[in-house]
Amino acid sequence: MKPWVRSLLLWGCGLTALVFLLMRQRQTLQVQVLPKLPQHPRIQVYMNQNPAASYREPYRQIQRPGDNLEQVIVDQILSARSSVDVAVQELRSQKIAQAIRNRYQAGLRVRLILENTYSRPWSRFTPAEIAQFNESQRERYQDGLAFIDQDGNRQISARESNEFDALQIIQNAGVPWLDDTADGSAGSGLMHHKFVIVDQHTVIATTANFTLSGLHGDLNHSDSRGNTNSLLVLESAELATVFRDEFNLMWGDGPGGKSDSAFGVRKFFRPVQSFSLGDATVQVKFSPTSSRLPWQSSTNGLIGTTLGQSKDTVDLALFVFSEQNLVNQLAAQQGVTIRALVDSTFAYQSYSEVLDMLGVVRSRLPNACDFEAKNQPWPQSIETVGVPLLPQGDRLHHKYGVVDQRLVIVGSHNWSDAANDINDETLLVIDHPTVAAHFHREFERLYAKSRLGVPPFLQRELERCPEPLRSTMEKNEPINLNTATQAELERLPGIGPTLAANIIAARQDQPFNSLEELDRVPGLGPKRLQALRDQITW
Repeated sequence: MKPWVRSLLLWGCGLTALVFLLMRQRQTLQVQVLPKLPQHPRIQVYMNQNPAASYREPYRQIQRPGDNLEQVIVDQILSARSSVDVAVQELRSQKIAQAIRNRYQAGLRVRLILENTYSRPWSRFTPAEIAQFNESQRERYQDGLAFIDQDGNRQISARESNEFDALQIIQNAGVPWLDDTADGSAGSGLMHHKFVIVDQHTVIATTANFTLSGLHGDLNHSDSRGNTNSLLVLESAELATVFRDEFNLMWGDGPGGKSDSAFGVRKFFRPVQSFSLGDATVQVKFSPTSSRLPWQSSTNGLIGTTLGQSKDTVDLALFVFSEQNLVNQLAAQQGVTIRALVDSTFAYQSYSEVLDMLGVVRSRLPNACDFEAKNQPWPQSIETVGVPLLPQGDRLHHKYGVVDQRLVIVGSHNWSDAANDINDETLLVIDHPTVAAHFHREFERLYAKSRLGVPPFLQRELERCPEPLRSTMEKNEPINLNTATQAELERLPGIGPTLAANIIAARQDQPFNSLEELDRVPGLGPKRLQALRDQITW
């Protein structure tokens, strides 16, 4: 080869490499365009769509904005030297399961608590069971299958299950675990906690379930970046002790022991506790709280008290907002700028407090043109309320509020009656501007791409329904569990005021998709379910 040809080829290769590096740099700049915010030394905040961070997602091999929440959880678990306690509604992450197995096989004390609805490996479901899945269950199964089914034959082999199915990994290793049927019941409202305790000193508290859709995104949707979620790492032996006590209350003697576990409404009252983490103050409250106790002593009561301290601003990013007392508290905050984003699945339901804030008259609600009797539309409606515009399949799964850019209200606790009265939940109120800055930035990111005010489809419904229609009972049709009023539910066989209220509370966190799902409501047994079979729908 002539020297000038060799030089030309080398020059071309160098130019290609330079262009490639510039493209990679441009991609990085496009992903990470904001400076990182400072972290509190004892309270670190992470967001899975943080615009000031980026990571290479290990499943779809894409460079994307956000903090890798899965890796944060894995690293914290692997750092354990004595114990790991995990209480989470749903665990489907292979990497987190492997980290739990690693610590258990290293001889540490490891314990796991799950919600009973999600305590079976995907490979244990029969074809007949899968065929009966409702839409929500089918979507979850398809997400799991997309990862576990490595050879693409639409089936889960024994090898694939043992290597990739998180709960099968846990069970194969013999890790001690139980779910919320361990107290002898059919399960609490929802075991909705999402926390990890490491070495009785570090607490991970997050809004994310340990699933790919909760941490990274849906593998079946290329644009998905995951349900929006936050994660906190808090360093405090005193705080860890309170979380350990909550865990031990549910654990009891553990699997195979006495039926002394306590979930949901079987728990005794746990008051708010306050801790100092350096110059930050952290309040902790666990749900549920008995409806027989004053509302002010409940978790929602703590949220209301915190909102009542606002002087300038309140920003809310919520999966569900259906607690009437809380929206009434906001209405009473004179001179405070209020902005709220709620997930589109729940924002315009008849029980949503978004409607009150938008001033929607209660007798003119969408779909059934019916109303919830407790609604109190604001006479001075606001236009700073709406839904974020997210990629297909992604949900606004946040459950936080920021008061005066200093106080943060956050946890697994949705702002609903069910979270307050039935579910196992965590709520933190953190007083520190450095912590609040992370949640404020996340809100501004979501708010910049949101649909605010009364949407066109809702406006059309309002025009179509100038008067409320007759009730379902008057039309002699099956009762829709997700829209029926208290009075309609009470007319069903065996359903009194308490059970009707429990049904309404349960649907606010998770709408019913089948008769079997009604079994999660406390007080309903097999006989009542059979009596209701032909008289309800969803």
